[in-house]
This record gives sequence, structure tokens and C-alpha cells, in this order.
Amino acid sequence: MYIARILYPVEVLGPGKRIGIWFCGCPRRCKGCSNPELWEFQERYKVDIETVKKLINQICSQNSVDGFTLTGGDPLYQFKDFRLLVDYLSYISEDILVYTGYTLAELQGKNLDHVAVLIDGEYIEERNNGAILRGSDNQQIHILNERLRDKYEHYLSTATNQIQNFATVDGYVSVGIHNKDFKF
Repeated sequence: MYIARILYPVEVLGPGKRIGIWFCGCPRRCKGCSNPELWEFQERYKVDIETVKKLINQICSQNSVDGFTLTGGDPLYQFKDFRLLVDYLSYISEDILVYTGYTLAELQGKNLDHVAVLIDGEYIEERNNGAILRGSDNQQIHILNERLRDKYEHYLSTATNQIQNFATVDGYVSVGIHNKDFKF
């Protein structure tokens, strides 16, 4: 699998302190994408599932984890590896939020068990208007786990989009829903 980043605590892409996981690979190449460096599979990001599990376990053993946010690139572009990871993460938390450029209709027949919330649809720069948790207002938030509906409805009605910066070995990573005028 190709995973570019695992960050904690991500507090701007879902409720609570989350582990954020950024997949590589996305064929869409949306204009104004906040992560164009993750469009291609890069060998430096190739990692096996056991290594990812160890990193997740290390974070969880030392911290309180409220959920996971999977983004990218597009996590569903590596569907087989995505499924393996989500199945594992579900043993830690039922709160797994996933961003994808695919629509829910396009994913019919795909196993989305253990995905609590799916934010779907391509990013359209011209429709970036500050919609909570979404890069553009055409994207839809699907609460798939009914046990988490109240939690997410409360979050969506009270939260605002914010930016969080993380220092990494490559410099800084700016995380969150950026407005269309944001300059990297």
C-alpha cells in the first residue's frame, strides 16, 4: 500500500483527536487540490500493512484516539489495501471517516462496512465556499453508522473549518479544509 502520512492528533477533519492517514494515488487531478503531491504512487511511500498497524498501535498505546480520518490522494483508489486497513482500524474505533472523489452511487457493490462517515465527490475549486468538512459544496456527507449520527450532526452544526499545521521530516503539512485562495 502507499501511505504518505500518518498524523496525530488531527482535530480539524472530524470530531475529537483523530489519527489522520493520507493515501497516495488519485487519477482525478482536481484543479486546486490541496494534496497534488499525493496524486502519484511514490516508492518512498510504499509500506506494508503490518508496518502501518505497528505505527497505529504505537500512537494508540500512548494517546486517546477518538477516531480515524482517511484521505489522500484517494483512499478508495487502493481499494483492496483500504479494506484491509479499515477492517483493522474498526477494532480500535468505530469512528472512521473517509474522503473520496468517488460518489456513493459509484461505490454501489463495494464493501464499505466499518466506514462510519463517507464524504464523497470530486473537489470543484469554484464551489469551495467553506462548507463544513468539505472542500467544495458539491461533496456530500453520508453518515453510514447510525450509532454516530447524533455525534456527527452535533459536530456539523457547531464546528467550523480550521487549519492545523504539523511539522514533519519534509517540512510542514497544513491540514484541514482550506479556502480556495489558500496559498501553499
